[in-house]
Amino acid sequence: MQFSEIISERFSVRSYKNKPVEREKLMQVLDAARVAPSAVNYQPWHFIVIEKPENIEKIKLVYPREWISTAPVVIIACSDRTQSWKRKTDGKDSSDIDISIAVDHITLQATELGLGTCWVCNFDVQKCSELFLIPKEIEPVVLVPLGYPAVEKPQKKRKSMGEIVHWEKF
Repeated sequence: MQFSEIISERFSVRSYKNKPVEREKLMQVLDAARVAPSAVNYQPWHFIVIEKPENIEKIKLVYPREWISTAPVVIIACSDRTQSWKRKTDGKDSSDIDISIAVDHITLQATELGLGTCWVCNFDVQKCSELFLIPKEIEPVVLVPLGYPAVEKPQKKRKSMGEIVHWEKF
């Protein structure tokens, strides 16, 4: 699949087939995150892979939507703010940007492999940290359900180029 096809084919999947993700594919997805760029190459991330059914059920305690339990894998993408680069002029912390790039790599690699994903940021971060024994300095930022889609790709609604692109000035 060409890159332009991958980015066009990716969509948020909220229903998965009852089919496990092969370890080889899962490792390819995780490796895509591993090689993602980050500010000053600090790589301030950790990925917790959830596969056991009892732990997938725990995910529903932090994100109480039934559909998430249809995913055979959920990756908890975390940032380590103690390891991230901070811009000197204003102290901007790059960790959210860095983890977003890594998660985007996950979603695109998954798409190329015929897998589906969904960005989930609306979850109980504190409860997630407690349930999955995440250290205080590590912040869970995104839940990424992963598996074979049980639905077809919907029509995407996107703004026109004229609405988002500005030449030379705003």
